[in-house]
Amino acid sequence: MTSGLAQTRPLHSLAPFKIASQVIMLSVYFPIRGRCRGVFSHLEQASVEFRHVDKRYGDHQVLRDINLTITPGEVVAILGPSGSGKSTLIRLINQLETLSGGEILVDSKPTGQLSGSRLRQLRSRVGFVFQQFNLYAHLTASQNITLALEHVHGWKPQPAQERALALLEKVGMQEKAHHLPAELSGGQQQRVAIARALASSPQIILFDEPTSALDPEMIGEVLFVMKALAHSGITMIVVTHEMQFAREIADRIVFIDGGQILETAPPGQFFSQPSHPRAQRFLQKVLNPLHQEHL
Repeated sequence: MTSGLAQTRPLHSLAPFKIASQVIMLSVYFPIRGRCRGVFSHLEQASVEFRHVDKRYGDHQVLRDINLTITPGEVVAILGPSGSGKSTLIRLINQLETLSGGEILVDSKPTGQLSGSRLRQLRSRVGFVFQQFNLYAHLTASQNITLALEHVHGWKPQPAQERALALLEKVGMQEKAHHLPAELSGGQQQRVAIARALASSPQIILFDEPTSALDPEMIGEVLFVMKALAHSGITMIVVTHEMQFAREIADRIVFIDGGQILETAPPGQFFSQPSHPRAQRFLQKVLNPLHQEHL
């Protein structure tokens, strides 16, 4: 296989229309340079508050009357069965999904009616790590990071490259900086995706089941990076099926089913003495999958 370094070209040599289309996509998540000063250019308190939040798709109610406050620097694990509304909940925070009712406040400021530059400002403060890594296949690991820094934030190539390498080093991927995504394992690609999410120095990071697409052997390396980020001052909201991570790293568990929050508790309490019957059944199935005959 030809190395990723040999196959790729500098960003400035890529077709202009290709760069333009990628910048449009990236501007969904990062503010356009020159417009970054405003109400969400910096969060005084990296808090998130849901007030009576509803989400519907037509007649289907996905989330119902969600009330939840996440404090600055807190690590919250969102648990629940598939289809319970977990991913929708965090996608509402930076408007990857739109509210049907209620309000979400970030830094005690309402976000439901944001658009344009103010929405881009918010998204620069709120990083997002997807299940599927969403790396550009024709760009190296470092270029996947410098693309936004150069073409959205207006960084010069050299500082952007230095920033990318520093972020890759932070996630243990500096030696793979010039490799294409196809030359990386799933766990390595997800670590690059986390580095990319950190590029704009977000104060809040949302993780949408970041290990669900990985082989079991790859999960640990991603969780290790997330553990290092936890309690670093960044507010982390993590949708996950990784019970060990939730038990050992999270400050609080939020259990959702049927679009409703059924229980919130510290990990020690939730995993040893869950109060809601549905949470009890969920843990029995997840932690003791071979002993479910009576459920």
